Amino acid sequence: MKQNSKVKWGIIGTGMIASQFAKGLKVVKNGTLEAVASRTLSKAETFKEAFSAKKAHGSYEELAKNPDVDVIYIGTPHTYHKENMILCIENGKHVLCEKPFTLNANDAKEVIDLAKKHKVFLMEAMWTKFLPTTREVKKWVNNNLIGKVQMLQANFGFRSNLQPESRLFNPNLGGGSLLDVGIYPVTYTTMFLGLNPDQILSVADIGETGVDEQASILLKYKNGSIGSLNSALRTDIGTKAIIYGTDGQIEVDHFFMAERAKLIKNGEIVEEFIGSFKKNGYEYEAEEVGDCILNKKLESDVNPLKDTVSILEIMDKIRFQWKLKYPTED
Repeated sequence: MKQNSKVKWGIIGTGMIASQFAKGLKVVKNGTLEAVASRTLSKAETFKEAFSAKKAHGSYEELAKNPDVDVIYIGTPHTYHKENMILCIENGKHVLCEKPFTLNANDAKEVIDLAKKHKVFLMEAMWTKFLPTTREVKKWVNNNLIGKVQMLQANFGFRSNLQPESRLFNPNLGGGSLLDVGIYPVTYTTMFLGLNPDQILSVADIGETGVDEQASILLKYKNGSIGSLNSALRTDIGTKAIIYGTDGQIEVDHFFMAERAKLIKNGEIVEEFIGSFKKNGYEYEAEEVGDCILNKKLESDVNPLKDTVSILEIMDKIRFQWKLKYPTED
């Protein structure tokens, strides 16, 4: 990588998650915000001023064709991810797309094949994987500090008001607890137990809008390990993960934005790690993308595309058990 090299970012979307990403990007040494796009130019202009971008676009197409942009972060509702990624890839842009990458695994494979054809970098924005605390927890497990991992429990849920047209509850926007927040417990489980559970059991409460408002999931693996996961949009179940091993356990409060982890043996904390952010945590995934692009890599070793597909396949099987299919799916 050349010294002082920077990739030039574009952002599609001007909502909360795009704003968080733009904040994180401010402290990234290998990247800078070049442009932002919204279907409403005034929103793009406001975002541009707030985050010191150089250019505001009133359409996604304009951003995708901007010759000064190297890579585009996509922060739109779930059902638009696929078409937004295709637009960017076909215009030769590298892409970081917010989770869930697509609604299902087949759509993901289609986008991945297109990226390979156009020889551009592609990654799902699963920011949790890149956080300092997550990396430390991985080291603890890999160094056998809790012995063989036997079980993992992870919750992600909050009490939200029912707003049928919001992205959380609207099936036309890929709403529901699994795709919005359940993807975090599923991903965390695959990080420590593996990508290929041999048994999946799940139940969900399908609400009046036709999406899962809360769900419980069990992932059983051939080696005997079990993941027990819960997701919710209408119930505050917190965001804690516990990894249980034969010789101890690891507790991570707010694991999806992990700042603190505790290594516990015989009921006592024997080690604690606090990984403070440079900004808000989103900077780490952006730095990874920048490093990959500057080193001419087409995918990340930390979050490879095969992981993204495997996790979507797990979630496809879960939704199949619930008979939950989105209107925009084939």
